[in-house]
Amino acid sequence: MKQTTNAILLVRPKNIRTNEQTALNNYYQKDPSEYTFSATQEMAKNEFDTFVEKLNSVGVKTLVFDSKDEIDTPDAHFPNNWISFHENGSVVLYPMFAKNRRNERRTAVLDFVKANKFKIENIVDYSDSERDELFLEGTGSLILDRTNRKAYCALSQRANKELVLKFCSDFGYTSVIFQANQSVDGKRKAIYHTNVMMCIAETFAVICLDSIDDEKEKENILKHLKSDNKEVITITEDQVDNFAGNLLQVTGKDDERFLVMSTSAYNSLGAEQIYRIEQYCEIIHSSLKMIEMCGGGSARCMMAEIFLKQED
Repeated sequence: MKQTTNAILLVRPKNIRTNEQTALNNYYQKDPSEYTFSATQEMAKNEFDTFVEKLNSVGVKTLVFDSKDEIDTPDAHFPNNWISFHENGSVVLYPMFAKNRRNERRTAVLDFVKANKFKIENIVDYSDSERDELFLEGTGSLILDRTNRKAYCALSQRANKELVLKFCSDFGYTSVIFQANQSVDGKRKAIYHTNVMMCIAETFAVICLDSIDDEKEKENILKHLKSDNKEVITITEDQVDNFAGNLLQVTGKDDERFLVMSTSAYNSLGAEQIYRIEQYCEIIHSSLKMIEMCGGGSARCMMAEIFLKQED
């Protein structure tokens, strides 16, 4: 199984704002009220277009879906939370915490992927779990080591243990489950998505061990990473606040690997951390200030990897 792909689904921002429903447990969101609505839209679209251009410039195949309807989806540019595409031809649809984010699940996106000649063999739909208030938000919640068939997950309101185990059973993964926290007003609260504090690449992992308060859970994660020969590159909680854990390794031209992140993430990293990453792959970074401010997510959240086979 491949760990990286060069085919990425992205969704252009539309009516972006700070989503009041996701703000209930996403403490990375900030109030953009100093900007007008039109300025917010313009900044977000410019950030998105520049981001796509940078991916294209290194040979990443980007599929950009542009919604034409007026459905209220302020976080639609984070498609990795509701859909994932797998090498066995399966597409997974996930149950979402915020009711207005459930509108992001649309057949038009699947049709768009198929129109780009990717083969969808099967759809696995977990979204019925929303009726029971159980959620699992895609590769925001699940950090997949596809090669070693392990799924790392920090439990939260958006990552239910039963659903993690269900996914692992259905797709042949071993679960590595833990709790990751952040300090909010002097209290330790669950980090809403695993992918803000952890990234798995082919030969290394970036992780905020300081966010894992339980020492046994921390030791277990390190045991798994080291047994799979991953170099562990640690980041701090302050760096997580700047989205230095929200990263994705992709494949570009000539089968070259790149690690994608935002400029705020890159600027928060130290020289040694950058050096260690660059021993394995080149870093691509792009400014996502408005997208990060409104959505409390960053570069990795914007990219839904496509591992489906493509027609000749």
